[in-house]
Amino acid sequence: MENLKVVILAAGKGKRLNSEEVQIPKAMREVSEKPLLHYVLKSVDFIENKKDILIVVGYLKEMLMDAFPKYAFAIQTEQLGTGHAVKCAEQAIGDFSSDILVLMGDMPLIKRETLLNLISEHKKNNNDCTNLSCEINEKLVLGRIIRDENNNFCEIVENKDCTEEQLKITEYNTGNAIFNAKKLFEQLTNLKNNNKSGEYYLTDIPKIFIENNYKVGIYKSKNQTEIYGVSSAEDIELIAKILKTNSTK
Repeated sequence: MENLKVVILAAGKGKRLNSEEVQIPKAMREVSEKPLLHYVLKSVDFIENKKDILIVVGYLKEMLMDAFPKYAFAIQTEQLGTGHAVKCAEQAIGDFSSDILVLMGDMPLIKRETLLNLISEHKKNNNDCTNLSCEINEKLVLGRIIRDENNNFCEIVENKDCTEEQLKITEYNTGNAIFNAKKLFEQLTNLKNNNKSGEYYLTDIPKIFIENNYKVGIYKSKNQTEIYGVSSAEDIELIAKILKTNSTK
């Protein structure tokens, strides 16, 4: 894993969690007495040098930086979307031409094994980008994996921007992906924010890669619970139950 860096997006405020009222950033909200970010960092404990793990922080950034001092940090001063968040990490990443694993800081159920499989799939196929997806027969507010008639990946469409037909798709994008660093930062400058959120989506990058004849792949997780993120108090309760169940197995 020497030629791999990790970027974890943890700058979010968490409006539905009343973060301003309680003065706790989203990634520091606790599940089973541990911050959400703790679980995500645990999933990448195969990275020996903790400074190769870069956490993008924003809202109440000092709280996160004090809680996880062994790691590197980049600051997102404005919340302009996931693509913008990764762009904020560019200077800290520096002149690095291998792969970057991008993870969501509010998805505590992601498994170490799944990430290792994702990385392996990416390298085995010599991909420029490999997205982590999951098939689940539930209605979730996550982006959908769009495929053509031959089952080839075409693009990711965020939930807000999906057509009625696309909303029926049960293969979801988890938000986690691995990219060739050089190509990623080159193409981040081509992101547009002409969507319903007015944000720069990292999920638009795979389509841009395809348009540039870069090789894009999908690794589908077999663990459906990994897809759950945290946006509300109900999500925290659900994830706490799943963690408790997993700990007793």
